[in-house]
Amino acid sequence: MSFDEVINRYGTHSVKWDMMEKLYGVPAEDGLAMWVADMDFRPPQCVTDAVKGMTDHGIYGYYGDESGYRSAICWWMKERHNWDVDPSHIFTTHGLVNGTAMCVDAYTAPGDGVVLFTPVYHAFARVISAAGREVVECKLNNNDGRYEMDFAAYDAQMTGNEKMVILCSPHNPGGRVWSREELQGVADFVKRHDLVLVSDEIHHDLVFPGNTHIPMTLVDDSIMDRLVMMTATTKTFNIAGSHSGNVIIPDEALRTKFAGRMAALGLSPNSFGLFMAEAAYSPEGAAWVDDLVQYLDGNRKLLDASINAIPGLKSMNLEATYLSWVDFEDTGMPKSEFIDRVQKNARIAPNHGETFGTGGEMFLRFNIATPRSLVEQACERLTEAFSDLQ
Repeated sequence: MSFDEVINRYGTHSVKWDMMEKLYGVPAEDGLAMWVADMDFRPPQCVTDAVKGMTDHGIYGYYGDESGYRSAICWWMKERHNWDVDPSHIFTTHGLVNGTAMCVDAYTAPGDGVVLFTPVYHAFARVISAAGREVVECKLNNNDGRYEMDFAAYDAQMTGNEKMVILCSPHNPGGRVWSREELQGVADFVKRHDLVLVSDEIHHDLVFPGNTHIPMTLVDDSIMDRLVMMTATTKTFNIAGSHSGNVIIPDEALRTKFAGRMAALGLSPNSFGLFMAEAAYSPEGAAWVDDLVQYLDGNRKLLDASINAIPGLKSMNLEATYLSWVDFEDTGMPKSEFIDRVQKNARIAPNHGETFGTGGEMFLRFNIATPRSLVEQACERLTEAFSDLQ
């Protein structure tokens, strides 16, 4: 397939495109949707063929015998991440926001603190707060455009009320691929404060050349009794509408708790998601991902060059993900002004940085998983919208 193909998604119930005007005031006729984290690319043909096989069969009953699906997950994690997964450790949730919510429900109680390294994916704080738990923000240090953790500061913040930490690895927003030393720091932190660690690794397949993602489960064997791993096909293959995610739990006691909450809530997988995931986690899917990452790397370089040429704007160096994190603080503008310039003048809908928590206030997040011609348009529009600074 060609990632350059521009596919019209208007009128397809795409939240990214069909809700842009209502939520951001960016006109549908010529606006650029660069907010929601889904891609404007079709998935690999093997996924499309799997769905076609379902429709050709024509009966959409309950899914049985998950052995092939589980084997595909295990093959992918071993082949792509050198991680041996026991198929009996896998739970399927309705995406990883649901997986996060299930972890909060299973391993904490109302009033407990849940630690986030902010700024971070906004849905974490949303589900924590909705569950009646306390969001504990541990701010990342922005060291010359690179996020770093400060565990001494985080230790000082802990009160003993915290029961869980959610790690985003690779990091969204900011695109950091955490080093082994940083991940060991997280492991030591959760041991010091007796926390359950939920490692959301949904972006682990979208890592740019020169960087290597390390699954948290390969970092420190001594945290296996407190570790929950989360992965998914949905970001990697642009099938977020399938609402499926893998929650992989090595520890039997943690598995028992999680299984109990799944049973109590009557949750079971969507058959479409399972068919799509099994097809995606395959050699054909792997080849497609390799091509995708190369294409995204080109988009990343294009956007970074344009953004960094505008005085006062700085694009954080992406090591992973397709979500560019742009700092507007050095423009000296109030937040309302640079948002207006992007949305009203450039007619681009980005995510607002403040929704990602402390440290994100002067940033906007741009989704670059779109045909290069649209990234080029976005670059031209942003250059024009801030032309008075040049």
